[in-house]
Amino acid sequence: MSRPGFLLSAWPWRSTAYLLTGAVTGAVALVGILTVSTVCGALAVVLVGLPLLVLVALSGIPVAEVERRRLRLIDQSAVSGGHLVPAAPGLWAWLTTRLCEQATWRELGYALLFAALLWPVDALAITVGLLFPLSMVSTPLLMATVGDGQTKVLKQWTVTGWPAAFGVAALGLLLMAVCAYLLGVTAGARAALTRLLITSREGELDAKVVELARSRVRLVEAFEAERRRIERDLHDGAQQRLVALTMALGLARLDAPPGPLADQLTKAHEEAVRALAELRELIHGIHPKVLTDYGLQAAVADAADRSVVPVDVDLELPGRPTQAVESAAYFVVCEALANAARHSGADRVRVSGGHHDGRLFLEVRDDGCGGADASAGSGLTGLADRVSVLDGRLALTSPPGGPTLMRVEFPCELTKAADHSA
Repeated sequence: MSRPGFLLSAWPWRSTAYLLTGAVTGAVALVGILTVSTVCGALAVVLVGLPLLVLVALSGIPVAEVERRRLRLIDQSAVSGGHLVPAAPGLWAWLTTRLCEQATWRELGYALLFAALLWPVDALAITVGLLFPLSMVSTPLLMATVGDGQTKVLKQWTVTGWPAAFGVAALGLLLMAVCAYLLGVTAGARAALTRLLITSREGELDAKVVELARSRVRLVEAFEAERRRIERDLHDGAQQRLVALTMALGLARLDAPPGPLADQLTKAHEEAVRALAELRELIHGIHPKVLTDYGLQAAVADAADRSVVPVDVDLELPGRPTQAVESAAYFVVCEALANAARHSGADRVRVSGGHHDGRLFLEVRDDGCGGADASAGSGLTGLADRVSVLDGRLALTSPPGGPTLMRVEFPCELTKAADHSA
């Protein structure tokens, strides 16, 4: 409302529509609640109306639903009612669930307050903020059509001349601009009160937590997609050019006669070979191509082959999980193998795992000295965060003297058959 273009925007009209529909809806709610209550009270004499009193208790549900839809005129954010899902299908389960939850009684209280007090406030705001200025603006029209040379303004002051009539109309336009702000403030206050009374704070908090978890998953997926793109660009671009350069230097080295030029070509060729090896290691650390092409089982076997500590792999997967789960599981295994090589003094490491009951699990066990601490900068803290984003769990057991056991689990389904041809 503090913006200069408020009067030219749609918000004055939205505020007016919110208050106007509130007055109409409140009047309808009042008539409906009184009618149902009267009928149930009359039938209660013959005991038929007693079960129908449940309708009075449930009358707040449709009123609150209409109010949540009307709130969209003022507040674009979603509003949750916080109703529980019945434990079983059927009318009786739905009825007992609604009568036993707080949201139903909170909405009934709001419906009674709305029908008794709030809609007259809406009607008063519309009358003062819209009808009075419109009556003043239409003074010249009323004088020209039905006024017979004179008319009354707001049933109080008589206007007999055209200058006075146009002066009242101009004053009405100015008052309409001022009342647009009044209607906006009133509609905003009414919407805030309605949201406070009919919105489930627990439901909003749960919705925010769910959205936060989904946004974290989307960030992880975007991060993994970017890693795959960088790996693909380096593999298909810089690495291929470096391979071509290495081959060209090798051929030039063979063709060059013995002497200083041949020595320089030899050094350049060796540097290119080392650069190519470092680039391949870098690409493999970003996102190994074997993981993308052949899946987790082949990637873990490849990591075991490159480990400086002998590794036994017992991993059997009938299919492939999602890319995010594959990547997180692979890098957890790589970090565990790196820690075993650097810190544990282990002679052998065993990697095992599989998929059971909708969960992918992996275990890395070494026969080292133990005493590993994930909080001491081992690199597992960041991996644990990535695992938790995917609703997984990572556990580390490493008593002094060993052995060290790390276990990771992910809830996931296998989407397609794994490729074992690698």
